Amino acid sequence: MYKRILVPIDGSEPSKLALQEAIKVAKGDGSALQLLHVVDEYLIGPALDASYMSSSIYADAIAALQTSGRRILEEAEALVRQAGLQPQSTFLETIGRRAADLIVEKAKEWPADLIVMGTHGRRGLSRLVLGSDAEWVLRSTPVPVLMVRGPAE
Repeated sequence: MYKRILVPIDGSEPSKLALQEAIKVAKGDGSALQLLHVVDEYLIGPALDASYMSSSIYADAIAALQTSGRRILEEAEALVRQAGLQPQSTFLETIGRRAADLIVEKAKEWPADLIVMGTHGRRGLSRLVLGSDAEWVLRSTPVPVLMVRGPAE
């Protein structure tokens, strides 16, 4: 049914559960899996107040995000291979654009038949403050989306 499944991963528990679900679907349908990790360098600014840090500290923070992101992608690839599948993977970086926008663009470009992604299932103020890439993807993609909810927070 689904031949090309895009799986955005960020290393969170919901993301890991989504990857496990995507593997099940891919094995059942003989689908190709495209893993996607997005590093949003803009997040460094609000988290560390970039206006007060030196350029070397900022560069170190970006390098740490990149290293962490590549490790997350490698671990996901290994899990997919253990399941007997051959994943494709993409590592993207952005400054000031939502990760959700890049996920939707990748789904169109690849082109994916299905997006499988995790969601934290936040509600109320925490959803408003933290935002929801999963919700944004769901609202803006023409591709079917399978949301996998993580454990209750």
